[in-house]
Amino acid sequence: MEEKINFEKLRQEMVEHQIKSRGIKNPAVLSAFLKIPREKFVPADLQVCAYDDCPLPIGYGQTISQPYMVAIMTELAEPTKEEKVLEIGTGSGYQTAILCELGCQVYSIERIPELAEKAKKTLKELGYKPTIIIGDGTIGYAEFAPYKLIMVTAGAPEIPQSLIEQLDEEGRIIIPVGDLYSQELIKGIKRKGKLIKEYHGGCQFVPLKGREGWK
Repeated sequence: MEEKINFEKLRQEMVEHQIKSRGIKNPAVLSAFLKIPREKFVPADLQVCAYDDCPLPIGYGQTISQPYMVAIMTELAEPTKEEKVLEIGTGSGYQTAILCELGCQVYSIERIPELAEKAKKTLKELGYKPTIIIGDGTIGYAEFAPYKLIMVTAGAPEIPQSLIEQLDEEGRIIIPVGDLYSQELIKGIKRKGKLIKEYHGGCQFVPLKGREGWK
């Protein structure tokens, strides 16, 4: 008889050994990672690997990011309750769930309809109600702008101008910028119409495709 996987224990170990041990301190962020069942966001045949210290494929050439990468992006973003957030690249919906758990009002754009529908279903089953939009994330979503926070979960050649324009005054953007193979994680803070950039180390994401991204 196959032994049942103790996902709760794996989740606790992930937070302790992959996230807290690498310097993530925000109690609300840690609490969200302890609560959200990451195994629900990966393909059934990969659930045993859901809490591994690496990204995993989710189909259509896309991935669910390494837990620590999701954590550091979330901590850098400093999301707060009721804050209007635009997420570029819904993917599996895991980062979306983290933002929802933190109390944000989340609008998330995904260019691959099948992934968008699957993420929407998973999030609904867990009780989260973000607005999922199928479209080109590189041009943002002007209908609900401005946003206090924009989180981009794919690597861009540069920060799309449309996203900068849709940021609220003093809004923040978290985005990986570089070439197709490696990027630098950037936090941009809007000040008087200009973007002040902070650089937070190397990373590797799938390409951000669209009009203002990779073709």
